[in-house]
Amino acid sequence: MICASETLELAQAIEQILEAVPDDVEGMVKPELMQSVLEVATTPCAGVREAGDQVSELRRTVIDVAADQGLVIGASATHPSALYEHQEIVDRPRYHELAGELGWIARRELIFGTHIHIGIDNAEKAIYIADGMRGYLPLLLGMSSNSPMWRGMTTRMMSSRTPVFRAFPRVGIPPYYGSWEIYSHRVEQMMRGGAIEDYTYLWWDVRPHPNLGTVELRVFDQQTRVEHTIGFAALAQSLAHRLSAAYDDSEPSVEHPWELIDDNKVRAALVGIEGKLIDFERGVEVPGGEMAQGVIDDLREHARELACEDELLGLEDLIENGTGARRQLDWFDEHGDVKGLMREIVAATAP
Repeated sequence: MICASETLELAQAIEQILEAVPDDVEGMVKPELMQSVLEVATTPCAGVREAGDQVSELRRTVIDVAADQGLVIGASATHPSALYEHQEIVDRPRYHELAGELGWIARRELIFGTHIHIGIDNAEKAIYIADGMRGYLPLLLGMSSNSPMWRGMTTRMMSSRTPVFRAFPRVGIPPYYGSWEIYSHRVEQMMRGGAIEDYTYLWWDVRPHPNLGTVELRVFDQQTRVEHTIGFAALAQSLAHRLSAAYDDSEPSVEHPWELIDDNKVRAALVGIEGKLIDFERGVEVPGGEMAQGVIDDLREHARELACEDELLGLEDLIENGTGARRQLDWFDEHGDVKGLMREIVAATAP
C-alpha cells in the first residue's frame, strides 16, 4: 500500500515511485491494477533464504524511495479504511481493458495478496502438485488471514479480501485437472470460446504457470511482517517437495470435492485458524490451530532437506500469537483508532 505520510490514506503514486527506484531493482518493483498499489517481485532464487533476503531488501528499498517523496509503505491484505471509489486505475492497456470489461468488479478490487512460485521440472508433475495443493488452500488462507477491516469497519471476517476477490471470474478453488492433457485442452477451450486470451487470465488460488515453469500459490493474504511472508515461502516449497516425492513414488492423486474445499475456504475466511476447519484426510472438523501445527510438523523433514526449516517454524508465531488479522483486531479493540492501526501496520511492515 502506498500511503501519504501524514494522513496514511492511500496515495495515487505508483508512477513516481517507479521513476525513482534504483536501476538495480528495475523490473522488480511493478505496478498493479490501482495507482495506490505496488508489487515487489524477486528474481528466481535457488532457495527460500535467498528469496527472503531479496524480499526484505526490496521492502527496504521501496520504503526508502517512498520516504524521499513524503510517502510511506504498508503491507496488509486490505487498507483498514480506504475507499475503492477514490482509487485510479494504472495507465497500462491490460489494466484499462480489465477495468473496462469487468467494471465495478475490477474497480472494487482494493486488495493485496502474496504469490509464491515454485519451480517444477515436469509438466505432468506440475499438474499433480497443483491438484495436490487444492486441499491445503483453506488452511493456507486461514493462516495468512490479514484483512479483518474494510472501509473503516470490522467485517467479522479474518480475510475480507477473500469475498472481494471472489467476484472476479476464474478465481478461488481451481478444478481438479488430473493430467497436463486435460488442463491444456480446457485452457484451449476457453481461449477458443473467447473467455480468456491465455492461461494467465485463470486466477485460481493455485495454478500451473507454464511460461515460468512453476506452480504458483495465490491464496495468501498479504503479510504485514516480512518474516511471515518468508515462512509461507518455506511452507509452499516444502509442500511442493512433499508432493513431488509422492509423484515420483507413483502415489495416486486425490481429488477432493470442489464444493467441500470451497466451503472450507469460506470458513477460513471467516475464522482464520481460530475455529474449526475440515481435515480432508480424516474427514472430520479440527481446530484450525491444531491443523496448522500438524502441517508444519509434517513438512519439517522436507523443509530441512531444502534448508528452510527455521523459516517454516517461524509460522508457529501465527499459531501462538495470532494471525495478522487477530493482531489487527486486538489493537483496534483496545484503541479504536483506524489511523492508529494503519500507523502500526506501516511500522511493522519494515523488515
